[in-house]
Amino acid sequence: MYNGAPNEGMRCLKTISGRFLAAPGVEGHYDVFDVRQHCEIPEIHQYDVFLSSGGPGNPVPAQLDKPERWERKWFNLIDQIWEHNRQPHAPKKYLFLICHSYQMAIHHWGLGKVGKRGSTSFGIFPMPLTYFGHTEKLFAGLPEPFYAVDSRDYQVVEPNSAALDRMGAKVLCVEKERPHVAHLERATMAIRFSREVFGTQFHPEADAEGMLRHFEKPEKRDGIIKNHGQQKYQDMVDSLHDPNRIMRTEATLIPGFIEKAYNILYAHKAVVLF
Repeated sequence: MYNGAPNEGMRCLKTISGRFLAAPGVEGHYDVFDVRQHCEIPEIHQYDVFLSSGGPGNPVPAQLDKPERWERKWFNLIDQIWEHNRQPHAPKKYLFLICHSYQMAIHHWGLGKVGKRGSTSFGIFPMPLTYFGHTEKLFAGLPEPFYAVDSRDYQVVEPNSAALDRMGAKVLCVEKERPHVAHLERATMAIRFSREVFGTQFHPEADAEGMLRHFEKPEKRDGIIKNHGQQKYQDMVDSLHDPNRIMRTEATLIPGFIEKAYNILYAHKAVVLF
């Protein structure tokens, strides 16, 4: 979903998937699909676990009544996964939605308002849990609040309670409080849509090693300091060295999601990234 833009996200997703598939007794493979550049969409019946990445740009189609071809195919895929999972005896399909993909799904399913932020959110932030977040098994073993990488120009706010209830979805965590900004609604940062479908507005795949390498590039370091200040840059670097922050999140959420799916499905499995 990165549309050819330079990123660390796909490297991280490949590392997480490869690490799981290399574990003793695990059999399977992963494939990568370039959705936005080449309109590549996986066939639902050929895969069991789908990880849909973040990416740049507006997650809401420019023409609401006439989305681009890749958008139509992606919306059709997530609808297929949802409908497939409603069948009582079919082996389930598991879907993890990250940032841009999460926002697109929220808009498509009418679960909240997706719009541009007043300013870019960029850094390592706490993710305060909701009532339902405290009972979420994927968060077990994480501190409260846990920390994650947030990098986005858009956001999900004003969750549609009625639509969430109809779907059986639960909001699990929200944006940190920013009392210095008046009349600001906190963004919805993670939702469990169903037993098989999970999504985050932050980046749970981000690893400390890659982020440090990224932040230490002179152009990136200078840009962060110029836009956010020296203290913000130093705080992010310090957080990357803390094993209880994004190291812990990266080792917990997506690996736990894949492991749970694999343990439920049991047989030879395939993971797909797009």
